[in-house]
Amino acid sequence: MRQAEIYYNNNLAGILVETNDGIYTFQYNEEYIEKHPKDFLSFSMPVRKNIYKDKRLFAFFEGLIPEGWLLNIASKNWKINPNDRMGLLMACCSDCIGAVSIKPINNNDE
Repeated sequence: MRQAEIYYNNNLAGILVETNDGIYTFQYNEEYIEKHPKDFLSFSMPVRKNIYKDKRLFAFFEGLIPEGWLLNIASKNWKINPNDRMGLLMACCSDCIGAVSIKPINNNDE
């Protein structure tokens, strides 16, 4: 299982998880829901308490991953398979252009 903290304007918005079964979940942080109920990550993911769940990485996060020649450079430099979308997201998107940033959560107990 891999996890990442998702920040919006330097506020912890929620946690993105890729399970060992390849299922993706995203849940907004309780404090974020209370303080920023209208500051959603994307129109397809409005702020809510329910967990978002999908078999593919959510389109919003896919859109943050580099493409083309930049994807090739990132993939080679970090030795990440271009099909490892969660790995690329965590490696490349800690300082994205815009309001969103991704911070990997290290799970040392696995």
